[in-house]
Amino acid sequence: MAEKVLMKGNEAIAEAAIKAGCRHYFGYPITPQTEIAAYMAKRMPKIDGTFLQAESEIAAINMVYGVSSAGKRVMTSSSSPGISLKSEGLSYLAGADLPAFVVNVQRGGPGLGGIQPSQSDYFQATKAGGHGDFRMIVLAPASVQEMADLTIKGFELADKYRMTSMILADGTMGQMMEPVEIRDDVEIKTFDKPWAVTGTKNNREHNIVNSLYLKPEKLEEENYLRFERYKDIEENEVMYEEYMMDDAEICIVAFGIAARVSQNAVTEARKQGIKVGMIRPITLWPFPKKPLLAASDKVKAFISVELSMGQMVEDIELATRCKKPVMLCNRVGGMIPSPEEVLEKIKEANGGIK
Repeated sequence: MAEKVLMKGNEAIAEAAIKAGCRHYFGYPITPQTEIAAYMAKRMPKIDGTFLQAESEIAAINMVYGVSSAGKRVMTSSSSPGISLKSEGLSYLAGADLPAFVVNVQRGGPGLGGIQPSQSDYFQATKAGGHGDFRMIVLAPASVQEMADLTIKGFELADKYRMTSMILADGTMGQMMEPVEIRDDVEIKTFDKPWAVTGTKNNREHNIVNSLYLKPEKLEEENYLRFERYKDIEENEVMYEEYMMDDAEICIVAFGIAARVSQNAVTEARKQGIKVGMIRPITLWPFPKKPLLAASDKVKAFISVELSMGQMVEDIELATRCKKPVMLCNRVGGMIPSPEEVLEKIKEANGGIK
């Protein structure tokens, strides 16, 4: 058993990645995730691993492609505009069915925006990681402990389904410090990779890693097969947390730092006699559609609390089939909603009760 130590969220991700068996990291510095690269630069040489600060984000993601092709656990990390530069490589990884672990510690945008926390890469991660038909598993931690735990989970899911898993954390999660335990006795699941290009030793046919299909029938077949796998993920890998939902008449939906703020608002609203609860998506894709649909039969309204212009609202509406209204409580540009702001939105949803 390991003792709890005080770590930044970014550091917790890096140490958990090492625990998960990652020995190859390729990245490029950008605020607010640079501590991941700095931590890996110190730790990797001591454990016979590889740390390389690439010449660009584009180079880094293509290095991930190469190492993943050889069947090794590998990761990269960046922040918003850096992830945009990696998007072509993310699509190539998907097209070649290669597992990879990617971290996005979000900052405000569009463009260079600012260096303060944001959740405005939600669409990019859950709907458009790059060109073509594909998905990524998207994990949204709400504590430094979850930054570590979901990193280990992310590597496992990536290998299990041969696809990219992404930690989508806001800048607050990356920079805040909390006690975290990265246990020595935690089970690390590994998976056989008979598809990897490891050298044949004359024992098998050559493996080919490729995302180019010149015959349209073959590409169509591969896309259909890939989406069958995605159906399995939607059925078996959804993660979420409910808070005070048993008798809730209003449901907040929030992730990351917005969920922590919202939980305080829910507690205060309950003291004032307002029956409100929260569903916190831990997987943003696959999205927790079933619990939200079930909640739509009980509550009178949903409130999406976000550090974006309402990108998650659409997914809540789709999940609930627009049975109940979805209100938005948001701040953007690096601002974070306060518990008081969320409480006011709760009161508005409850009919203006003060």
